[in-house]
Amino acid sequence: MKQTVEQWGMWEITIHGPQKGNPFTDFRLQGIFTGKNEEITVDGFYDGEGMYKVRFMPSFLGEYTYRTQGNFPEAKTQGSFTVIPPSAGNHGPVRVAGGFHFAYEDGTPYYSVGTTCYVWTHQPEEIRQQTLNELSKGYFNKIRFCIFPKHYIHNFRDPETFPYEGTPVDNSGLTEENFTYSVDFSGNQWDFTRFCPEHFRRIDRAIEELRDRGLEADIIVMHPYDRWGFSDMGRKADDLYWNYVTARYSAYRNVWWSLANEYDLMKAKTLEDWEHYASILCEKDPYHHLRSIHNCVQFYDFARPWVTHCSLQRQGLYRHVEYTDELRQRYGKPVVWDEIAYEGNLDMGWGNISAQELTRRFWEASLRGGYAGHGETYLHPQDILWWSHGGTLHGESPARIRFLHQILCETPGLGLRRGSGEFDEIVGVPDSPTVADGSYEIHYYGFGRPSFREFRKAPEAQYLAEVIDTWEMTVTQVGVYSGKFRIPLPGKEYMAIRLQKL
Repeated sequence: MKQTVEQWGMWEITIHGPQKGNPFTDFRLQGIFTGKNEEITVDGFYDGEGMYKVRFMPSFLGEYTYRTQGNFPEAKTQGSFTVIPPSAGNHGPVRVAGGFHFAYEDGTPYYSVGTTCYVWTHQPEEIRQQTLNELSKGYFNKIRFCIFPKHYIHNFRDPETFPYEGTPVDNSGLTEENFTYSVDFSGNQWDFTRFCPEHFRRIDRAIEELRDRGLEADIIVMHPYDRWGFSDMGRKADDLYWNYVTARYSAYRNVWWSLANEYDLMKAKTLEDWEHYASILCEKDPYHHLRSIHNCVQFYDFARPWVTHCSLQRQGLYRHVEYTDELRQRYGKPVVWDEIAYEGNLDMGWGNISAQELTRRFWEASLRGGYAGHGETYLHPQDILWWSHGGTLHGESPARIRFLHQILCETPGLGLRRGSGEFDEIVGVPDSPTVADGSYEIHYYGFGRPSFREFRKAPEAQYLAEVIDTWEMTVTQVGVYSGKFRIPLPGKEYMAIRLQKL
């Protein structure tokens, strides 16, 4: 029987090899895959219990051959398989398109509406399933999450697995009252040369579950919120980790790489370190998945050639997404606001904005030519907050974000950019040279409450006018107009008018 895999699927080879010594450092495995249009060499990895694996994502249809090689006798194998057309919903990896936007490999536009659940993969199975149930509702098409566990307020429970063999320090006395950022790592006992495969298999399963639901997995490889010592392992251990992660996850089509969350809080790392880690990704990920790095305060230099898009956290309390068009011009790359404060009721300013305000920020970012990310931080009696643990959503913004995504999917071309308009509105127009100027406009009024708006168009042109209530999630056709005309509005916040030239 001929062996097949779909285009942009995963072909995995498992080889049973030696378990003596330290298989993570003593033995090496590579796979060489050859098709009509590509030849790619990838590193394998050890997955425990004597299993060595090589993963490959074919980018083209047709026949492929492969051979594996390494420094142990069983490493030498060969074979072939056939790549068949992709199944429904498989559009390939997401790429930068049109300079400031995204599209899947097959050309289908991708409009990012993301969310953040930092350590949902490390939670008990019941919470994981609740998270997946919420994600199945189609609110989001990207989720940010960490490989390492997280130490921060509302995050004091140990994860179900750790990434390394060893023993963590006892944290039974940790509370919100005695929480501190300055942690002594010396009580932990880890062997940074021996990974715990089950920890990384949990990430495997998460990426696959997200892929099957149409979500991109924005993997945060490092972060500063740590009481175990993973943020300061030293260059040698870091390199082993980066190579392992890249070998293990690159062949998933829905992976994005985030080098770090709030990289500028990781005081043990230098800019040279981040450039070094980026070089590993550029060398070892043959599929060139999207790559970025996320700030707390100081923006990274997103003009660096390895960066594919800007992954931003707001720097100011009041203005942030309003800088989207300026940042597009500065960096010449897609602008993704992955953190613009969360819908919730925490005592922290980053976690207590309203659903209306978060939705407004999404619309502002989108009409200015960028993309925004969601988060939710409502207090919970068991400290199960979506922003970190996943679980169940309680807020009102997700449905409005899904509605915005529907509007974006109706945009001609790949996405929007800011067009000209009055001082009290944001106008989004198609960011595409193939779409005629003035043929499609969305006029957004945010927290303004006009009872009507007047327009002047050419008398020979006809425009279909629709009123969009971004909060009530309705689109109402109000007529076809030309020349000078007035569109009535209900005098409430978060309204928009869409004009389409007929």
